[in-house]
Amino acid sequence: MDLGTPVTRQPLDTAFIERLQSRFGKDLHFGEAMLRQHGSNEAHFDVVLPDAVVFARSTEDVVDLVNLCVAAHISIVPFGAGTSIEGNAVPIRGGVSVNLSEMDAILAVHAEDFDCTVQAGCRREKLNEHLRDTGLFFPIDPGANATIGGMASTRASGTNAVRYGTMREAVLSLKVVTPEGKVITTARRARKSAAGYDLTRLYVGSEGTLGIITEVTLRLHPIPETISAAVCGFETLEGAVTTVVQSIQSGVPLARVEILDDMQIRAVNAWSKLSLPEVTTLFFEFHGSPGGVAEQIELVGMLAAENGGGSFDWSNLPEERARLWKARHEAYYAAVALRPGAVGWTTDVCVPISRLPECIIETKRDLAGASMPATILGHVGDGNFHVIFAMDPDSVDEMREVKALNARLVARALEMDGTCTGEHGIGIGKQDWLVQELGESVDVMRTLKRALDPQDLFNPGKIFSL
Repeated sequence: MDLGTPVTRQPLDTAFIERLQSRFGKDLHFGEAMLRQHGSNEAHFDVVLPDAVVFARSTEDVVDLVNLCVAAHISIVPFGAGTSIEGNAVPIRGGVSVNLSEMDAILAVHAEDFDCTVQAGCRREKLNEHLRDTGLFFPIDPGANATIGGMASTRASGTNAVRYGTMREAVLSLKVVTPEGKVITTARRARKSAAGYDLTRLYVGSEGTLGIITEVTLRLHPIPETISAAVCGFETLEGAVTTVVQSIQSGVPLARVEILDDMQIRAVNAWSKLSLPEVTTLFFEFHGSPGGVAEQIELVGMLAAENGGGSFDWSNLPEERARLWKARHEAYYAAVALRPGAVGWTTDVCVPISRLPECIIETKRDLAGASMPATILGHVGDGNFHVIFAMDPDSVDEMREVKALNARLVARALEMDGTCTGEHGIGIGKQDWLVQELGESVDVMRTLKRALDPQDLFNPGKIFSL
């Protein structure tokens, strides 16, 4: 994948390397394998190696690294779990990748206030394991076992977003290291505030371009009394999508509702050893009291039947639900595995819920003529869906074809007053579309970037060009 105009990279000078070694010792790495890990990504973008990797173990480590890099005019790119898929953490100008995964402490849990504070490298699965005995959970579930800091940086979403929202709603406060080497806290733990600019929302979704998140304070939610999960196959794609739209418009508080088209179900069956009918399928999860869940199931079941849905296949035991959602979370790898030797190009859009059937059906029509396997899946309860192309990484023709199909999809979403990305972020891959979506608003973003990071050292080349 072309990452744009080649950037002339100067090797790190000896004096800077000596300062890094003096400060970080064994936490400083130059090995090929380590550099490749931090220059790779889950998607189709080229590998770009950083010049060095530093493992930070505290906010103070991040401050010292920022001060060293800024003084030497060296780029610095935050790295969490490396699960982002728009090239968000690829160090396209080299420099130092700062790995925050060792900063994984759960600093405080305020069960009575339904919130907690964690270091940026804490992974969401670890947090929920820790919370289990409190009766609370953190609901944002992007599929991958991502770090909380990375999820905040990319404004992540996931399967529970239709009921619990995204990271935009989940984050109460952040601790951030700025390009000046200052440590700021963006808010207190109060559930609402009218105190000045909303800096928390500024940094959520900024992809490390304005500062490096080191601590996150999160909203938590009670573990539901009753959880029921089910799958339901449909005669048509339109029937499945219409069922979701009608359920939302009827006020059903769905916890999760995911769509997998027939091609994606074929991939999931092969990858996860399932035996689902290879038709467009909805994965549901219902949360609430026993009576409330029963009412939700009855209404959604009635709507599904009216739209060509089959019977619900229930998974009520925790281990059955875990197996079902594990298969959904591994859908990306399953889709790519449809074609040996392929790489995945994944894209996502989000549209107003009333336009969702039209958008998905037109997209499916486009994909029917594709020369490579392509699947549709997504969190359709909030209007968000993904397309995964399993493409030959060496084929110029396929790259051109996928670019054209992706362009048609994104243009279609924007025409429907949607967005070019519901949850992946902009990173490298969607910068031109951001400009088409928001126009002169992007100039305001550039103004903020220049004001806060005048040397353009924090994850440079992401979200937009300067």
